[in-house]
Amino acid sequence: MTTTTAPVPPPRAFIPALEGMRGMAALGVLVTHVAFQTGTSGIPFFGPLLERFDMAVAVFFALSGFLLWRPHAAAAHGLGRAPRTSRYLLHRVARVLPAYWVVVVFVLVLLPGAAHSANLRVWVSNLFLLQVFVPLTLTDGLTQMWSLSVEMAFYLVLPVLAWLFVRLRGPAARWRVPVLCGLVVACLTWNLWPIPTPDAIHADNWLPAYLPWFAAGMLLAELIHLARTGARWPRVLSNQPLMWAIALAAFVFSATEFGGPAGLERAQPWQYAMKMVLGMVLGFCLLAPLVVHRVGAQHRWLESRTAAILGRWSYGIFLWHLVVLTVVFPVFGIMPFNGHFIYVITLTIALTLPLAAASFALIEEPARRWAARWDRRTVSARVEEAESVQRPAMR
Repeated sequence: MTTTTAPVPPPRAFIPALEGMRGMAALGVLVTHVAFQTGTSGIPFFGPLLERFDMAVAVFFALSGFLLWRPHAAAAHGLGRAPRTSRYLLHRVARVLPAYWVVVVFVLVLLPGAAHSANLRVWVSNLFLLQVFVPLTLTDGLTQMWSLSVEMAFYLVLPVLAWLFVRLRGPAARWRVPVLCGLVVACLTWNLWPIPTPDAIHADNWLPAYLPWFAAGMLLAELIHLARTGARWPRVLSNQPLMWAIALAAFVFSATEFGGPAGLERAQPWQYAMKMVLGMVLGFCLLAPLVVHRVGAQHRWLESRTAAILGRWSYGIFLWHLVVLTVVFPVFGIMPFNGHFIYVITLTIALTLPLAAASFALIEEPARRWAARWDRRTVSARVEEAESVQRPAMR
């Protein structure tokens, strides 16, 4: 008996398991920050693993790479049209900035440590996601936003990448995967170049360093269109036990010296490149069986109601968990870097989830609906304009 891969879903089809995976990645980011601030790295074996949950960022980036590159890959294979850049940017801004701005204002006005040092440079850098470019602007409660700054840079660069790939269509689309792989190899050398930066700013926090993690998802977006019934490699990618075993191995390996030191200590260039490779493997292997899936395959936990809720709240979890963590220590009388991991993570999750739910219901979802309405009005206006031009010609 042979198994076949499912037909390629439409370019914008919703894949429930990816929503669940997004929720798990958000909790992973929360775990790594609680592990760091409770000082659990000293625990043999488990400490480094808990702190290395920062590799959840690789999953976030791979998800963005897959979902945002998927329409361009589909268009290259003759399935639909690539999104308009203006429409794409509108939805990205509506998705990211409103909820983010609420957190920034809350932290810089009400969080004592951050509010005390919030000068104009800190305000501007945080409001416009420039923290990785402007020295000394990462502040308490917002330090995780470096990754959102990198993600926003990817959003802005993606239309340029799509334009550079525009000739690789139809029969030439088979070259898209090799070209992406070449781009990954080039980016892995980023840390070896003497990039001039201001004091306290490191170029290894800029987009080129992390592009391999986005490329993991972009490669999957291309590969789903190259899958053919009867081919062997699609069956390998859809083999969830195998792919997730490889992902687990990459994660464990990343917790060794090959993945660089945990915490705030900077890695050597070779360690940084290795961490990028391991993160790319992790993101690719976790997502592959979810998007290159067999007919009838189900991912029960990731498609469950609980996982779906966590996925919808994932952005709010990411935004608010460090604010909560910053408050938990003084309010509950816990000394930072002094243990109590289970206690602190329980409190942090319990207090973060209601904030994330409120963020989704009151800010994120209304912003998404507003962008959708604006997009429909824009399309309707263009259709009416085109019809008004055609009418005189028909007469």
